[in-house]
Amino acid sequence: MKINSALILCAGLGKRLNPLTIKTPKPLLKLNNITLLERCINLVIKLKIQKIFLNTFHLGHQIFDFIETKKFPIDIQIIEDGKNILDTGGGILNMSNHSPYDDLLILNPDTVWTEKFIDEINEMKDFYFSKNLNNILLVTKKISSFDQNLKGDFDLKNNLLLKNDKKDFIYIGCQILNKNLFRSYKVHNFSISKIWDELLKKNKLNGFQSLNKFYHLTNLETFKKLEDF
Repeated sequence: MKINSALILCAGLGKRLNPLTIKTPKPLLKLNNITLLERCINLVIKLKIQKIFLNTFHLGHQIFDFIETKKFPIDIQIIEDGKNILDTGGGILNMSNHSPYDDLLILNPDTVWTEKFIDEINEMKDFYFSKNLNNILLVTKKISSFDQNLKGDFDLKNNLLLKNDKKDFIYIGCQILNKNLFRSYKVHNFSISKIWDELLKKNKLNGFQSLNKFYHLTNLETFKKLEDF
């Protein structure tokens, strides 16, 4: 089994990176002269996925021009959020409606993606299909985060994510979701955490541990530290 479509979330306002993101959308910020979005797209290409959907809202024309200019060797379709920003859940649902495939790899471009993640994501995908899952999130221990100010999201036990006081694991911006999780939703502004919370209550939110160092563009301070990455 394989994943044929990837969704990249590019519609955020990036307010924590102001003033940089007033004139430049966060996915087009550069680290070592490579945009975050290009790093993300290159990862998808190396994962041998056939098509990318990415959404836009804030300064979306710049992302459109970037994709047109770079001419990546993969089919990329841009889906606009519309007049109102849709947040992560609404953006994923809106993009998923354009994909003919049920199982979707979803990436946040504000994680600094490198080739080191390829094997882990493929292992996560294999686990997802072997267990006949409808969701799985890539997580890492807080100690592996470059930004030690990030708070944990979950605990992880036997590949199940839990919400408790421990919260030693951080979601690092990569997940596989099945479209069926959204069947009771319409396209509107909502966070993907709403879906996660529903799964947590049923003890059905799955996790896969990454052992890589996690670099994330949290804010302006982190960006300055990572500029020579």
